[in-house]
Amino acid sequence: MKYLSILFATAILVQPESFAANDTTMSPQNFVNLYERALDTQEWAKVDPLIHPDCTVTFSNGTSHEGKEKVQSAFQRNFDLIKSEKYSISELHWVAETPDFAVFTFSFSWSGIIDGREASGMGRGTSTLIRVEEGWQLISEHLGPKS
Repeated sequence: MKYLSILFATAILVQPESFAANDTTMSPQNFVNLYERALDTQEWAKVDPLIHPDCTVTFSNGTSHEGKEKVQSAFQRNFDLIKSEKYSISELHWVAETPDFAVFTFSFSWSGIIDGREASGMGRGTSTLIRVEEGWQLISEHLGPKS
């Protein structure tokens, strides 16, 4: 299936206000935890404030989505496709961190139900965060296979 190696997760209960990206004291490391929890809900409304308007996301299958509207469409398609998803990030490595941007690599794994059958995947990712007036936002994410 073409969307099997995508970064998403299972729904958990988290207060909506905890997904605001406007905490200017938040560190990039805290952003990663917030982003992972927002994805866990599989609710775009909670992911939305964490995504920069000019964000580009490239999935493991090679599809690229440029601009927040296209990123939203791609994420929502996968939220709808993968049920009961469990997602985890590990092996974070901070490549660069300044007051205005941060870059990190990570491993990810996921499992869920697609078309009534168990499915899973794993891979590596690289993400770039940028500080905007409202706080930290994801501006770029590239997901690939685990090598």
